[in-house]
Amino acid sequence: MTGGQTAAQAMVAATARLRAAGVADPARDARVLLAHAARIEASRVTLITPEELLPDIAERYEQLISLRAIRVPVSHLLGEREFYGRRFKVSRDVLDPRPETETLIEAALSEPFDYVLDLGVGSGCILITLLAERTSASGIGVDLSEAACLQASANAVQHDVQNRIEIKQSDWFGNIEAKFDLIVSNPPYISLPEMDTLAPEVRDHEPRMALTDEGDGLGAYRRIAAAAPDFLLPHGRLLVEIGPEQGQSVASLFDAAGLTDVRIIPDLDGRDRVVFARMPS
Repeated sequence: MTGGQTAAQAMVAATARLRAAGVADPARDARVLLAHAARIEASRVTLITPEELLPDIAERYEQLISLRAIRVPVSHLLGEREFYGRRFKVSRDVLDPRPETETLIEAALSEPFDYVLDLGVGSGCILITLLAERTSASGIGVDLSEAACLQASANAVQHDVQNRIEIKQSDWFGNIEAKFDLIVSNPPYISLPEMDTLAPEVRDHEPRMALTDEGDGLGAYRRIAAAAPDFLLPHGRLLVEIGPEQGQSVASLFDAAGLTDVRIIPDLDGRDRVVFARMPS
C-alpha cells in the first residue's frame, strides 16, 4: 500500500495480504478496515474506491492491515463489536460478543424478569442488552477481572442503563448476597486440550480466563450448579451458554443440583448452545 494508490487498488492489495496471512474473510476485513481508516461507514466505501487515498488514510490503513495480518481481531482494531443490534466497546480485556450468544438473550427475554445476575459479565453485552430490552428490570454483573468490570461499566453508560446496573468484582457468587429471578452466564467452557485448536484471533488476543477453566471445560458449570439454588428466587431461571458438545453434561449437573425443567436450547445453526433450568417453586 504505497502512496498514489486508489482506494480500490489499496483494498485489492490488502485483501491479497490478508488472504496470504490466513484470514478467513480477507475481502470483508479489507473493506471494513478501509472504512475505519477513512472514518466513513463501511457502506460508503464504494464511493471512494476510484479516489486516490490521502496519505494519512493510507498510513492508517497500512497500520490496520499490518495488525490484522498478525491476526489481531477486527473488533479490537475498531474498538467495538455489534451485538443484538447495539454496538459494544471491546478490548483484549473482554471476550468478544458473538452472534450465537443471542440465543441466550432470546431465551432470557421469553419470560418476564425483574432482577438479573450476570456471572462473568465481561463487556456487559448480555446484561446490558437484557436491561435495555426490559426497561423495568435491574441487575448485577460480576467478573473476576477488574478491567472487564471497567469495560462493562463504560458500556452501561453508553447504553444508558447505568442507573439500573451494578458492576462488581467477584469470584462467581463470592460477593453476592441478593436473590434473583434470572441468572445468566457465558462462562469459560473451552477445555485445556481444545485451546491449541482455536483461531489465533481468539487464542492469542482474547482473555484466557474468559475462554478456559484450564481443565475439562466444565469447572465453571460445577460451581454455578452448586451455588445457584442459593441465589435463585422460587421459580427463578438459570440460563448458561455452553459449547456444542456440553449440553448433556451441564444438564446433568443442573439436575443433580435439584433444579427442575432442565432443557437444552439449540442456536440458529442447530447446535446445542444454552442450558435452561428453573428453581422449584
